[in-house]
Amino acid sequence: MSAKLWGDGGEENVSKLLEEFNASIGFDRALYKEDIEGSIAHAEMLQKQGIIDANDLQAIRSGLEQIKGEIERGEFEFKIADEDIHMAIETRLTALIGDAGKRLHTARSRNDQVALDFRLWTLRQNAAINALLIKLVKTALTIAKDHTKTLIPGYTHLQHAQPISLAHHLLAYCAMFMRDFERFDSSYVRNNFSPLGSAALAGTPHNIDRAAAAKALGFERATLNAADSVSDRDFALEILFNASVAQTHLSRLCEELIIWSSSEFGFIRISDRFTTGSSIMPQKRNPDAAELIRGKTGRIFGDLIGLLTVMKGLPLAYNKDLQEDKEGVFDAVKTLKDSLKITIEMIGDKETKFNVNNMRAACQKGHLTATDLADAATRKGIAFREAHHLARKVVALADQKGLDLSELNAADLAQIDERLSDLAPSLDLFASMNARKSEGGTAQSAVLEQIQKVENWLAVFGEVYDS
Repeated sequence: MSAKLWGDGGEENVSKLLEEFNASIGFDRALYKEDIEGSIAHAEMLQKQGIIDANDLQAIRSGLEQIKGEIERGEFEFKIADEDIHMAIETRLTALIGDAGKRLHTARSRNDQVALDFRLWTLRQNAAINALLIKLVKTALTIAKDHTKTLIPGYTHLQHAQPISLAHHLLAYCAMFMRDFERFDSSYVRNNFSPLGSAALAGTPHNIDRAAAAKALGFERATLNAADSVSDRDFALEILFNASVAQTHLSRLCEELIIWSSSEFGFIRISDRFTTGSSIMPQKRNPDAAELIRGKTGRIFGDLIGLLTVMKGLPLAYNKDLQEDKEGVFDAVKTLKDSLKITIEMIGDKETKFNVNNMRAACQKGHLTATDLADAATRKGIAFREAHHLARKVVALADQKGLDLSELNAADLAQIDERLSDLAPSLDLFASMNARKSEGGTAQSAVLEQIQKVENWLAVFGEVYDS
């Protein structure tokens, strides 16, 4: 059974380099659980259809369970001569149970077998990632609830724009991670179909029941077309794309944590568990965890581009190029899951603290309430363009005085235009934040509505993924 399924039988003539180049056992062994589950479901279907007998089924099931135990105990010998996890398991199974093991491959091909194993693994990773995204949303939401009154500068172009609450800022990330969840969830639903029974590319003449095998493995149903089924890797591309977007959102958050933890900002002190020192500068607290998450984003992008490039020119149906489909997905999934776990722990750590005073002080730079002054003047009947012009003059006056706009009084405003003299209250930072009551805004009332919506969303999805 260890003989190659390719070539002319003259194994001594096969290039050793080609043998190693052709083998995927070094990485596809990660699919052993899915391979064994798929084989058991296939054998049960074959027995029900009268293609193998009950004794064969019992022997196959018993042998596969023994192999699973050997692999999990580290006793299984993976041989490069077996090429891949499918042949490694089948070879061992035949050694254990004899001819019954040889009957297992009836009515299937390694083409639909690998498509099944990889799809099962990927769908499970969709669910595992979503469980982490739920935890991340919950963690960010918990912090947001404590900071609905905490002022922080809102930025555009990384320049001070308008005063917002820290809760408003964190809820923006909740929205991102909720979309990430929905992408993975949608991908799961779209790809939850079984390719088993497609055989090499054209189906099989054996009287199989694909629907029964699909149901036994937890799929919605069998796939539509056999040629597509063995060559389809949309599910792999989707998890890579979804991972790329989710990691992008993590990278944006980590970029802000890095900036905020600098001396120039001082908005946050990241727990010592997620920072490192310098080999030469004893005062340093480097945000290495956040930097690594930011850096690994490019790695996941590369995994996506790699598989897109593999797939772009493949004719139907199966081609050996598809052996290149797994390593990038394995890498991207591990990278994203690790990044999510670290982010959850890093922002949720009790020693990670926001410096509320520094955030408030930063709001008194950059004249964040200039728009409020223009809006207030407009509400008095001054045309917006004129109001905007007057507000710019008030900003210039504040600069001359060395003050922030929020520190000016009625007399200061009257110097520019008497009509502005009663608008000093509009320059208050907290009043500015609370004035933005529109849906999705930063006013405390609007933020509390957003918090409730996130909680409602978690009530729908969170319970399923809680563990």
